[in-house]
Amino acid sequence: MQKDSYSVIGVMSGTSLDGVDLVYVTLSFSSKWNFKIHIFETVPYTEYWISMLSNSIHLSNNELLDLNQKYTEELAKIISEFITKNEIQNIDIVCSHGHTVLHQPENGFTLQIGNLSKIAELIKQNVVCDFRVQDVQLGGQGAPLVPIGDRLLFSEYDYCLNLGGFSNISFEEDGERIAFDISPVNTVLNFYANQLGLNYDDKGNLAKKGLLNNELLIELNSLIFYEQSYPKSLGMEFVNSKIFPVLNKYSIPVNDILRTFVEHIAFQISKVIVKKNTSVLITGGGAYNDFLIERIKSYLPNINLVIPNNIIVESKEALVFALLGVLKLRNENNTLASVTGARQNHSAGNVFTWK
Repeated sequence: MQKDSYSVIGVMSGTSLDGVDLVYVTLSFSSKWNFKIHIFETVPYTEYWISMLSNSIHLSNNELLDLNQKYTEELAKIISEFITKNEIQNIDIVCSHGHTVLHQPENGFTLQIGNLSKIAELIKQNVVCDFRVQDVQLGGQGAPLVPIGDRLLFSEYDYCLNLGGFSNISFEEDGERIAFDISPVNTVLNFYANQLGLNYDDKGNLAKKGLLNNELLIELNSLIFYEQSYPKSLGMEFVNSKIFPVLNKYSIPVNDILRTFVEHIAFQISKVIVKKNTSVLITGGGAYNDFLIERIKSYLPNINLVIPNNIIVESKEALVFALLGVLKLRNENNTLASVTGARQNHSAGNVFTWK
């Protein structure tokens, strides 16, 4: 007999390298799924880990194996300290996404480090992790995985838009959940803010002061990815091989690059939100970029853009991975073929038990 309530820790590390998001939540089922967030925290990465993770795409296989070992230990340490500091007891499961290093679904490959089996022993908890690999093996993109959480936890919104390292969107269409990545966001914006000695462009103020470069904007909007139909997903490979080479061709101030790229993000989002008079839930770090939100609104004047409280904005992905882990425990589908393009819906993730 299935339980109707679970005490869960969800753990997420995104491509924007803000840090590790941890949420302690109760997930309960009574005709529908409900959640109550008790504690949320983002543990920032040290300069060492920012450097290691940002350069990981260039490592050899042996170096990646070593990094996976070290990152699993680091992640276990972060999770253990979160549990101890907050005196959390009676945990049913820890559900961890890990950190994406390589994402090449077209080649049948994706790698999230931090998902080694020893993590359960290190944190002394049962763990569900490594959610993407099975989907790729079934011919899917392995991403995005959050949309089933959008369907089960945030169904009151017509669209769920996440503005993280990349923008992604999910919505219902003809009884199926549709979702896909739209464009890079903070992977690019943070990179250029870093060049000015800042971690990020606070509220988009740097971009707002820049000048729009129409030639660059046209070239960005002409990239083939944006014309492809879903399912489709993005990784740092796309940023490094497609976005940066375009940006590097233009000898313009950083503020102008930021201004133009914000416009690019907003334009691409406007192309996929086609229903009028609908509601859009916006989460992820980009929800705090006031200038980006302003530009999105300019393209979508008849849409109700909803930015929830800060905890939901920041914890939503970790919250959804907590749900994915619980669904795995219940042997229920947590990955949708309509979203990823896999051959079938399925229940993804590895379960590692402690003791």
